[in-house]
Amino acid sequence: MKKRPVVVVTRRLPDLIETRMRELFDTRLNLEDKPLSTEELMEAVRTADVLVPTVTDEIDAAMLAEAGPNLKLIANFGNGVDNIDVPAAVAQGITVTNTPGVLTEDTADMTMALILAVARRIPEGAHIIPDGEWAGWSPTWMLGRRITGKRLGIVGMGRIGQALARRAKAFGLSIHYHNRRHVPPKIEAELEATYWESLDQMLARMDIVSVNCPHTPATYHLLSARRLKLMKPDAIVVNTARGEIIDEPALTKLIEAGAIAGAGLDVFEEEPAVNPRLVRLAKQGKVVLLPHMGSATHEGRIAMGEKVIVNIRAFTDGHKPPDRVLPSML
Repeated sequence: MKKRPVVVVTRRLPDLIETRMRELFDTRLNLEDKPLSTEELMEAVRTADVLVPTVTDEIDAAMLAEAGPNLKLIANFGNGVDNIDVPAAVAQGITVTNTPGVLTEDTADMTMALILAVARRIPEGAHIIPDGEWAGWSPTWMLGRRITGKRLGIVGMGRIGQALARRAKAFGLSIHYHNRRHVPPKIEAELEATYWESLDQMLARMDIVSVNCPHTPATYHLLSARRLKLMKPDAIVVNTARGEIIDEPALTKLIEAGAIAGAGLDVFEEEPAVNPRLVRLAKQGKVVLLPHMGSATHEGRIAMGEKVIVNIRAFTDGHKPPDRVLPSML
């Protein structure tokens, strides 16, 4: 009988996925769902045939140097792989996979929700009645901004960016985007989208800017202090990608100064830590802060787990896993 691979899972996954993994593999689960310490993660790297980390587990070159001889696959439970040093893994003969595509609709939904939440001051309004502060309707009270007819600039027109564009178009927004290259003409025509080769020029003209690109060394602080200063004072920024893509202190300072109208953030540079100045701005109704909920649906998490299982089974059966990540793709 073929020996089952030792699969170490670093966080709790949906019960359906954990049960199936126990059936298929020699699976070691994290039943307490507490993030593993560096020492615990190092032990997992040393003992596993397959490691299943999440986006909060930092698998860097130093940790990979301690990997045991049996570790041949890192099957990331997540769309991005910026938590893993992919070149270092590949150099050591370790295959890396991720779970692309399954979070597209969920993340696009949440991005659209944040646009509405910031523009129409929804979180502020949601607290008024429970806090007993509503004295009745008034013509000039709790005024937000209409989004119909406004310009939306999408930074990163991949799967999620395109899914957001479809939703935004239905809300009457004008679609603009900056990407490494044009999307196919058919998609551009369907979305009635305007391509901007210059991110600077696009930012200066948008009413709403949504960050939907992956985090790579090239996109670190892509929305830098200099670029954020190009934006209109009544513009808003939404980020459901990665916190590191925006210079968060610069964004905070500009909102405090009234140079940018507001922001909706689902991700943060130092998460789970959140800048106290951002928290103050949230209490003032100038930003909406969510705890990395963009992909948090039952359906999405199960689909991610199913992709992890498919990648592990393909690899252990001697095939190339369908979601293999190569350094050239980053």
